[in-house]
Amino acid sequence: MRASDTERERIAERLRDAVAEGRLTMEEFEERLDATYRARTHGELEPLVSDLPVTGGAPASPATAPTGAAQRWSDRIGGVATSKMAIALWGGFGRKGRWTVPRAFNAFAVMGGGELDLREAHFEDREVVIRCWAIMGGIDVIVPPELNVEVNGVGLMGGFGEEGGDEGAPDPSAPRVRILGLALMGGVGVRRKRTKADRLRLKAERDHLRHQGGHRGGRLDKGDDNRQLG
Repeated sequence: MRASDTERERIAERLRDAVAEGRLTMEEFEERLDATYRARTHGELEPLVSDLPVTGGAPASPATAPTGAAQRWSDRIGGVATSKMAIALWGGFGRKGRWTVPRAFNAFAVMGGGELDLREAHFEDREVVIRCWAIMGGIDVIVPPELNVEVNGVGLMGGFGEEGGDEGAPDPSAPRVRILGLALMGGVGVRRKRTKADRLRLKAERDHLRHQGGHRGGRLDKGDDNRQLG
């Protein structure tokens, strides 16, 4: 059966995830990605991902492979919250990796510090509220560039706000996170930062585009030479 552009893009996404997880080398990734965009049938696409795992145990086929940011965000919304509160009193706390953010989360740092990393987190609902209180302490909130974030806190002899970070446009399909609270002689900072896996994916895409551009340029040069000879 003939493959569609959407199915080719699904396979490309699987390959990007695989190279980011270290399942493929950069050379293998580039070879398979090139073959993906050249493929015309399902029979040509399926062998390219047959040795790669699929999230949720679905069969490895173009029709069931995950695709696009909207698909990924929908998979990350829902479930039972794994933590509803974090307290640092003369110490520290951390929430990172694949944890589930509740509809309402409270974080306290008193003469201590904490970190809330939402880059790989799941969300109990499409809209969540995180309240941060930092008293002579600090709380860092790290979010992916595509997440919809509203920061509305108060800093007294301290700071409460969003810091510079990786650029990116918020995705309408992503959850909305409201970060509220108070920083008293302390600080609450929100920073947009990509994961290492995302950085690797972006690098692989840029390298592939440069590679494709070089091939197209080479073919055009060759065509020009042939016309000149003719």
